Amino acid sequence: MDNSIFISYPIEERSYLSFIKREIHNAIKHGFNETKTAEIDIIVSELTSNIIKHAIKGELLYKFQKTETGATFEVICIDHGPGIKDVPLAMQDGVSTTNTLGQGLGASERLSTLFQLYSQPGWGTIAYSKVSTTPFAEADRRVISRALLVCKPGETLCGDGCGMRSDTERSYVFLGDGLGHGEHAHDASKKGVEYFLHTKEKDPVEIIRSMHVELKKTRGLVGTIAVLNHSSKQWQLFGIGNISTRINQGMSVKNYTPYNGIVGMNMPNTTNYSEIELEKYQYLIMCSDGIKTKWDMSKYPYILKHDPIILAAAIYKDHARRTDDMSVLVVKVV
Repeated sequence: MDNSIFISYPIEERSYLSFIKREIHNAIKHGFNETKTAEIDIIVSELTSNIIKHAIKGELLYKFQKTETGATFEVICIDHGPGIKDVPLAMQDGVSTTNTLGQGLGASERLSTLFQLYSQPGWGTIAYSKVSTTPFAEADRRVISRALLVCKPGETLCGDGCGMRSDTERSYVFLGDGLGHGEHAHDASKKGVEYFLHTKEKDPVEIIRSMHVELKKTRGLVGTIAVLNHSSKQWQLFGIGNISTRINQGMSVKNYTPYNGIVGMNMPNTTNYSEIELEKYQYLIMCSDGIKTKWDMSKYPYILKHDPIILAAAIYKDHARRTDDMSVLVVKVV
Protein backbone atom coordinates (compact mmCIF):
# COMPACT_ATOMS: atom_id res chain seq x y z
CA MET A 1 0.00 0.00 0.00
CA ASP A 2 1.53 3.30 -1.06
CA ASN A 3 0.79 6.73 0.34
CA SER A 4 0.29 8.55 -2.97
CA ILE A 5 -2.92 10.46 -3.65
CA PHE A 6 -5.53 10.05 -6.36
CA ILE A 7 -5.91 13.12 -8.59
CA SER A 8 -9.57 13.97 -9.19
CA TYR A 9 -11.21 15.33 -12.34
CA PRO A 10 -14.93 15.93 -12.88
CA ILE A 11 -16.39 14.27 -15.98
CA GLU A 12 -19.19 16.52 -17.19
CA GLU A 13 -18.76 17.18 -20.88
CA ARG A 14 -17.03 15.44 -23.78
CA SER A 15 -14.87 18.45 -24.69
CA TYR A 16 -13.10 18.19 -21.32
CA LEU A 17 -11.99 14.59 -21.90
CA SER A 18 -9.13 15.52 -24.22
CA PHE A 19 -7.69 17.80 -21.52
CA ILE A 20 -7.87 15.01 -18.92
CA LYS A 21 -6.18 12.52 -21.24
CA ARG A 22 -3.43 15.04 -22.00
CA GLU A 23 -2.82 15.67 -18.30
CA ILE A 24 -2.59 11.94 -17.61
CA HIS A 25 -0.35 11.41 -20.64
CA ASN A 26 2.07 14.06 -19.36
CA ALA A 27 2.08 12.51 -15.89
CA ILE A 28 2.87 8.95 -16.98
CA LYS A 29 5.09 9.43 -20.05
CA HIS A 30 8.32 8.79 -18.14
CA GLY A 31 7.05 5.56 -16.63
CA PHE A 32 5.72 3.67 -19.64
CA ASN A 33 6.85 3.07 -23.21
CA GLU A 34 4.84 4.41 -26.15
CA THR A 35 2.84 1.22 -26.58
CA LYS A 36 1.78 1.02 -22.94
CA THR A 37 1.03 4.75 -22.84
CA ALA A 38 -1.24 4.34 -25.87
CA GLU A 39 -3.02 1.43 -24.15
CA ILE A 40 -3.61 3.53 -21.04
CA ASP A 41 -5.00 6.26 -23.30
CA ILE A 42 -7.49 3.75 -24.72
CA ILE A 43 -8.57 2.67 -21.23
CA VAL A 44 -9.10 6.25 -20.05
CA SER A 45 -10.95 7.14 -23.26
CA GLU A 46 -13.31 4.18 -22.99
CA LEU A 47 -14.13 4.63 -19.31
CA THR A 48 -14.69 8.38 -19.50
CA SER A 49 -16.71 8.10 -22.71
CA ASN A 50 -18.98 5.58 -20.98
CA ILE A 51 -19.72 8.13 -18.28
CA ILE A 52 -20.73 10.75 -20.86
CA LYS A 53 -22.83 8.27 -22.84
CA HIS A 54 -24.62 6.55 -19.98
CA ALA A 55 -24.48 8.78 -16.89
CA ILE A 56 -23.92 12.30 -18.28
CA LYS A 57 -21.44 13.17 -15.52
CA GLY A 58 -19.15 11.54 -12.99
CA GLU A 59 -15.60 11.63 -11.66
CA LEU A 60 -12.23 10.26 -12.68
CA LEU A 61 -9.56 9.50 -10.09
CA TYR A 62 -6.05 8.47 -11.07
CA LYS A 63 -2.63 8.01 -9.57
CA PHE A 64 0.77 7.17 -10.99
CA GLN A 65 3.72 5.74 -9.12
CA LYS A 66 7.22 5.07 -10.41
CA THR A 67 9.76 3.12 -8.38
CA GLU A 68 13.06 1.39 -9.06
CA THR A 69 11.19 -1.80 -9.96
CA GLY A 70 8.68 -0.30 -12.40
CA ALA A 71 5.66 1.92 -12.86
CA THR A 72 1.99 1.59 -11.88
CA PHE A 73 -1.01 3.54 -13.10
CA GLU A 74 -4.47 3.28 -11.52
CA VAL A 75 -7.70 4.90 -12.64
CA ILE A 76 -11.14 4.82 -11.03
CA CYS A 77 -14.19 6.14 -12.87
CA ILE A 78 -17.27 6.80 -10.74
CA ASP A 79 -20.77 7.80 -11.81
CA HIS A 80 -24.25 8.12 -10.33
CA GLY A 81 -25.96 6.95 -13.50
CA PRO A 82 -28.54 4.24 -14.15
CA GLY A 83 -26.10 1.44 -13.43
CA ILE A 84 -25.65 -1.89 -15.23
CA LYS A 85 -28.16 -4.70 -14.76
CA ASP A 86 -25.87 -7.48 -16.01
CA VAL A 87 -22.16 -6.73 -15.55
CA PRO A 88 -20.84 -10.03 -17.06
CA LEU A 89 -22.96 -9.43 -20.16
CA ALA A 90 -21.78 -5.83 -20.44
CA MET A 91 -18.17 -7.03 -20.41
CA GLN A 92 -18.70 -9.12 -23.54
CA ASP A 93 -17.59 -7.69 -26.87
CA GLY A 94 -20.43 -6.60 -29.11
CA VAL A 95 -22.85 -5.74 -26.31
CA SER A 96 -24.01 -2.12 -26.46
CA THR A 97 -27.04 -0.08 -25.45
CA THR A 98 -26.02 3.00 -27.44
CA ASN A 99 -25.56 1.60 -30.96
CA THR A 100 -21.75 1.49 -30.68
CA LEU A 101 -19.41 -1.46 -31.27
CA GLY A 102 -19.65 -2.47 -27.62
CA GLN A 103 -15.97 -3.35 -27.26
CA GLY A 104 -14.83 -0.70 -24.79
CA LEU A 105 -15.11 -2.58 -21.50
CA GLY A 106 -13.67 -5.77 -22.95
CA ALA A 107 -10.75 -3.87 -24.44
CA SER A 108 -10.13 -2.07 -21.14
CA GLU A 109 -10.03 -5.38 -19.32
CA ARG A 110 -7.59 -6.92 -21.82
CA LEU A 111 -5.25 -3.93 -21.64
CA SER A 112 -5.26 -3.80 -17.81
CA THR A 113 -3.14 -5.70 -15.34
CA LEU A 114 -6.26 -5.70 -13.17
CA PHE A 115 -9.72 -4.54 -14.23
CA GLN A 116 -12.90 -4.59 -12.14
CA LEU A 117 -16.39 -3.26 -12.61
CA TYR A 118 -18.99 -2.82 -9.87
CA SER A 119 -22.49 -1.55 -10.60
CA GLN A 120 -26.01 -1.46 -9.22
CA PRO A 121 -29.14 -0.43 -11.13
CA GLY A 122 -30.21 3.00 -9.93
CA TRP A 123 -26.98 3.54 -7.97
CA GLY A 124 -24.28 3.91 -10.57
CA THR A 125 -21.02 2.30 -11.58
CA ILE A 126 -17.40 2.10 -10.45
CA ALA A 127 -14.81 1.03 -13.02
CA TYR A 128 -11.24 0.36 -11.92
CA SER A 129 -8.17 -0.30 -14.02
CA LYS A 130 -4.61 -0.93 -12.91
CA VAL A 131 -1.68 -1.08 -15.33
CA SER A 132 1.70 -2.15 -14.01
CA THR A 133 5.03 -2.91 -15.67
CA THR A 134 5.97 -5.40 -12.98
CA PRO A 135 4.07 -8.36 -11.47
CA PHE A 136 2.08 -7.21 -8.46
CA ALA A 137 2.57 -8.96 -5.12
CA GLU A 138 1.19 -8.05 -1.69
CA ALA A 139 3.87 -6.82 0.72
CA ASP A 140 2.21 -8.88 3.46
CA ARG A 141 0.36 -11.93 2.12
CA ARG A 142 -1.66 -12.25 5.33
CA VAL A 143 -3.62 -9.08 4.59
CA ILE A 144 -4.63 -7.05 1.56
CA SER A 145 -4.63 -3.28 2.04
CA ARG A 146 -5.87 -0.52 -0.24
CA ALA A 147 -6.04 3.24 0.31
CA LEU A 148 -7.98 5.95 -1.50
CA LEU A 149 -6.62 9.42 -0.63
CA VAL A 150 -8.04 12.51 -2.35
CA CYS A 151 -7.23 16.18 -1.74
CA LYS A 152 -9.82 18.73 -0.77
CA PRO A 153 -11.06 20.29 -4.02
CA GLY A 154 -8.72 23.11 -5.02
CA GLU A 155 -5.72 21.75 -3.08
CA THR A 156 -2.66 20.03 -4.55
CA LEU A 157 -1.28 18.60 -1.30
CA CYS A 158 -3.19 16.11 0.84
CA GLY A 159 -3.25 16.46 4.61
CA ASP A 160 -4.15 12.78 5.05
CA GLY A 161 -1.57 10.02 5.02
CA CYS A 162 -1.39 6.29 5.61
CA GLY A 163 1.10 3.48 5.91
CA MET A 164 1.46 -0.24 6.44
CA ARG A 165 4.36 -2.32 7.67
CA SER A 166 4.80 -5.84 9.01
CA ASP A 167 7.14 -8.13 10.91
CA THR A 168 7.09 -11.87 11.46
CA GLU A 169 4.15 -11.78 13.88
CA ARG A 170 2.25 -8.57 13.22
CA SER A 171 0.75 -6.34 10.54
CA TYR A 172 0.59 -2.61 11.33
CA VAL A 173 -1.72 -0.07 9.67
CA PHE A 174 -1.89 3.70 10.24
CA LEU A 175 -4.17 6.47 9.00
CA GLY A 176 -3.43 10.06 9.96
CA ASP A 177 -5.14 13.37 9.22
CA GLY A 178 -3.13 16.56 9.65
CA LEU A 179 -5.11 19.42 11.18
CA GLY A 180 -6.79 21.52 8.53
CA HIS A 181 -5.63 21.04 4.97
CA GLY A 182 -2.92 22.22 2.62
CA GLU A 183 0.85 22.40 3.12
CA HIS A 184 1.03 22.38 6.93
CA ALA A 185 -1.47 19.53 7.28
CA HIS A 186 0.51 17.62 4.63
CA ASP A 187 3.78 18.16 6.52
CA ALA A 188 2.27 16.83 9.76
CA SER A 189 0.80 13.69 8.18
CA LYS A 190 3.96 13.05 6.15
CA LYS A 191 6.14 13.15 9.28
CA GLY A 192 3.65 10.96 11.12
CA VAL A 193 3.68 8.34 8.38
CA GLU A 194 7.48 8.41 8.15
CA TYR A 195 7.80 7.87 11.89
CA PHE A 196 5.23 5.05 11.82
CA LEU A 197 7.05 3.23 9.00
CA HIS A 198 10.47 3.37 10.65
CA THR A 199 9.81 2.95 14.36
CA LYS A 200 10.69 -0.34 16.03
CA GLU A 201 7.88 0.01 18.57
CA LYS A 202 5.26 -2.76 18.53
CA ASP A 203 2.66 -1.43 20.99
CA PRO A 204 0.21 0.95 19.21
CA VAL A 205 -0.03 3.17 22.30
CA GLU A 206 3.75 3.56 22.45
CA ILE A 207 3.92 4.26 18.72
CA ILE A 208 1.42 7.11 19.03
CA ARG A 209 3.06 8.47 22.22
CA SER A 210 6.48 8.52 20.52
CA MET A 211 4.95 10.06 17.40
CA HIS A 212 3.40 12.73 19.63
CA VAL A 213 6.90 13.86 20.65
CA GLU A 214 8.17 13.80 17.06
CA LEU A 215 5.31 16.00 15.82
CA LYS A 216 5.47 18.75 18.45
CA LYS A 217 6.90 21.24 15.92
CA THR A 218 4.13 20.54 13.39
CA ARG A 219 0.46 21.48 13.26
CA GLY A 220 -0.35 18.04 14.68
CA LEU A 221 -2.66 15.30 13.47
CA VAL A 222 -5.34 12.87 14.49
CA GLY A 223 -4.52 9.25 13.81
CA THR A 224 -5.32 5.63 14.54
CA ILE A 225 -3.09 2.57 14.48
CA ALA A 226 -4.37 -0.98 14.09
CA VAL A 227 -1.99 -3.82 14.91
CA LEU A 228 -2.99 -7.31 13.83
CA ASN A 229 -1.22 -9.93 15.96
CA HIS A 230 -1.31 -13.12 13.92
CA SER A 231 -0.02 -15.24 16.82
CA SER A 232 -2.58 -14.20 19.44
CA LYS A 233 -5.22 -13.67 16.69
CA GLN A 234 -6.22 -10.25 17.96
CA TRP A 235 -6.51 -6.70 16.67
CA GLN A 236 -5.03 -3.99 18.88
CA LEU A 237 -6.55 -0.58 18.12
CA PHE A 238 -5.44 2.79 19.44
CA GLY A 239 -6.19 6.26 18.15
CA ILE A 240 -6.25 9.93 19.05
CA GLY A 241 -8.86 12.14 17.39
CA ASN A 242 -11.64 11.61 14.90
CA ILE A 243 -10.49 8.84 12.59
CA SER A 244 -13.51 6.56 12.09
CA THR A 245 -12.56 2.88 12.46
CA ARG A 246 -14.70 -0.23 11.96
CA ILE A 247 -14.12 -3.94 11.74
CA ASN A 248 -16.69 -5.76 9.62
CA GLN A 249 -17.29 -9.50 9.79
CA GLY A 250 -20.20 -10.41 7.53
CA MET A 251 -23.12 -8.31 8.78
CA SER A 252 -21.46 -7.80 12.18
CA VAL A 253 -19.84 -4.42 12.80
CA LYS A 254 -17.48 -3.47 15.62
CA ASN A 255 -16.69 0.22 16.03
CA TYR A 256 -13.60 1.59 17.72
CA THR A 257 -13.87 4.85 19.69
CA PRO A 258 -10.58 6.81 19.82
CA TYR A 259 -9.41 9.08 22.62
CA ASN A 260 -9.83 12.84 22.41
CA GLY A 261 -6.74 14.87 21.63
CA ILE A 262 -4.27 15.86 18.91
CA VAL A 263 -1.02 13.99 18.28
CA GLY A 264 1.76 16.56 18.59
CA MET A 265 -0.29 18.95 20.72
CA ASN A 266 -2.21 17.25 23.53
CA MET A 267 -2.81 13.66 24.58
CA PRO A 268 -4.55 12.04 27.56
CA ASN A 269 -2.20 10.89 30.33
CA THR A 270 -3.85 7.49 30.74
CA THR A 271 -4.54 5.45 27.62
CA ASN A 272 -4.76 1.83 26.53
CA TYR A 273 -5.44 -0.01 23.31
CA SER A 274 -8.64 -1.94 22.61
CA GLU A 275 -8.59 -5.59 21.61
CA ILE A 276 -10.88 -7.30 19.09
CA GLU A 277 -10.70 -10.96 18.21
CA LEU A 278 -9.39 -11.81 14.76
CA GLU A 279 -11.70 -13.78 12.50
CA LYS A 280 -11.28 -14.91 8.91
CA TYR A 281 -12.37 -12.57 6.12
CA GLN A 282 -12.61 -9.54 8.40
CA TYR A 283 -12.41 -6.07 6.92
CA LEU A 284 -10.87 -3.14 8.76
CA ILE A 285 -12.08 0.20 7.39
CA MET A 286 -10.63 3.55 8.45
CA CYS A 287 -11.90 6.93 7.23
CA SER A 288 -10.72 10.48 7.83
CA ASP A 289 -13.33 13.08 8.72
CA GLY A 290 -13.57 14.07 5.07
CA ILE A 291 -15.83 11.01 4.79
CA LYS A 292 -19.27 10.97 6.43
CA THR A 293 -19.52 8.31 9.11
CA LYS A 294 -23.00 6.89 8.51
CA TRP A 295 -22.16 4.53 5.66
CA ASP A 296 -23.53 0.99 5.58
CA MET A 297 -21.76 -1.90 3.86
CA SER A 298 -25.08 -3.71 3.40
CA LYS A 299 -25.89 -1.08 0.74
CA TYR A 300 -23.20 -2.64 -1.46
CA PRO A 301 -24.26 -6.24 -2.20
CA TYR A 302 -21.52 -8.57 -3.49
CA ILE A 303 -18.90 -5.82 -3.28
CA LEU A 304 -16.64 -8.01 -1.15
CA LYS A 305 -16.07 -10.24 -4.18
CA HIS A 306 -14.06 -7.38 -5.63
CA ASP A 307 -10.69 -5.91 -4.78
CA PRO A 308 -10.90 -3.78 -1.60
CA ILE A 309 -10.24 -0.61 -3.63
CA ILE A 310 -13.78 -0.97 -4.99
CA LEU A 311 -15.24 -0.81 -1.47
CA ALA A 312 -13.09 2.24 -0.73
CA ALA A 313 -14.35 3.89 -3.93
CA ALA A 314 -18.00 3.07 -3.11
CA ILE A 315 -17.70 4.66 0.34
CA TYR A 316 -16.01 7.70 -1.20
CA LYS A 317 -18.66 7.91 -3.93
CA ASP A 318 -21.57 8.11 -1.51
CA HIS A 319 -20.04 9.81 1.52
CA ALA A 320 -17.25 12.23 0.51
CA ARG A 321 -17.83 15.61 2.16
CA ARG A 322 -15.64 17.49 -0.36
CA THR A 323 -14.94 20.18 2.24
CA ASP A 324 -11.70 18.55 3.44
CA ASP A 325 -9.14 15.95 2.40
CA MET A 326 -10.85 12.58 2.01
CA SER A 327 -9.39 9.16 2.79
CA VAL A 328 -10.65 5.59 2.99
CA LEU A 329 -8.32 2.77 3.99
CA VAL A 330 -9.53 -0.83 3.65
CA VAL A 331 -7.68 -3.87 5.02
CA LYS A 332 -8.89 -7.38 4.24
CA VAL A 333 -7.70 -10.32 6.32
CA VAL A 334 -6.94 -13.22 4.00
